Amino acid sequence: MSRKNQYRNQESPGSASPQAEAMALRIQSQRFSGPLPPPEALERYNQILPGAAERIIAMAESQHSHRQELEKCVVTSNVGAQRLGTILGFIVAMTVVLGGMWLVHEGKSGSGLAAILTALASLVGVFVWSKHEQQKDLRKKSEALTAPPDRFPN
Repeated sequence: MSRKNQYRNQESPGSASPQAEAMALRIQSQRFSGPLPPPEALERYNQILPGAAERIIAMAESQHSHRQELEKCVVTSNVGAQRLGTILGFIVAMTVVLGGMWLVHEGKSGSGLAAILTALASLVGVFVWSKHEQQKDLRKKSEALTAPPDRFPN
């Protein structure tokens, strides 16, 4: 019998080798969250590529600094936008109130009074609405802090 035929006979579907029967399928899954992998994974990275763990840590630190800088820019611009909105709102409201006072002075008391009341009602409405939104945001943040953590986040 030639070697070729010998191998064909060993590989036939009906005859499984003892090694094939002993093999088992093992599936393992690991999951971690956060900027850094667990220490065991960092050690394996270092085994594959020396210095990889230091590079991964440096990358996480760089990303952290970048995120902080972006958050600082967002907060600064939001404060500036709110300040500008307040100043412009005050200018518009005072213009309407002064215009209403001028109309009252010119003998058009109905129109002047309507302009003054409209400006004041608008200011009060914006104030009440913004307070309501702030309370709603605080409630959401408070609920997020007190809620149990999601075991399997998406």
